[in-house]
Amino acid sequence: MKFIPTEIPDVILIKPDVFEDQRGYFMETYHETKFRKAGITPSFVQDNHAVSVKNVIRGLHYQLRHPQGKLVRVVSGRIFDVAVDIRKSSKFFGRWVGVVLSAENRHQLYIPEGFAHGYCSLSDITEVVYKCTDVYHPESDRGIFWNDPVIGIDWPVKSPVVSPKDRDLPLLSAAEIFD
Repeated sequence: MKFIPTEIPDVILIKPDVFEDQRGYFMETYHETKFRKAGITPSFVQDNHAVSVKNVIRGLHYQLRHPQGKLVRVVSGRIFDVAVDIRKSSKFFGRWVGVVLSAENRHQLYIPEGFAHGYCSLSDITEVVYKCTDVYHPESDRGIFWNDPVIGIDWPVKSPVVSPKDRDLPLLSAAEIFD
């Protein structure tokens, strides 16, 4: 596996070694020892699987009191995956990083605690699976408006499909965030 820090070094792009032949392919998607050597040390305690149609934006989500680090990958289709640093003490506060994850490129993105996470489906049907470092706590669920002009995410869709919940999320300036 190759572990590549992004423009926000705590967010890490992971490129697995893929062994492919006429039968198909094999790859490791998680190996605790290799992740620890790369500086990714939290334990994962919950797996999630989401299916989205084209142009859906999910996010920007996070849990405040029970923060979740996430290891995101796509098993079908492709997404534009985004992490926004919402740690007040970080020199990257308010900045975002986005990468394309797809079933074809088989890349993963590690997003540590202290980040808001969202993604946009770029395929007719996209399946995303991700590991979390804490279980879901509804009372801790928070979010930031997906199109906050101060953050300025360059989403690759013109007319996204967004849930009513995500349309009503606050701007970063009014959101509860990490110290």
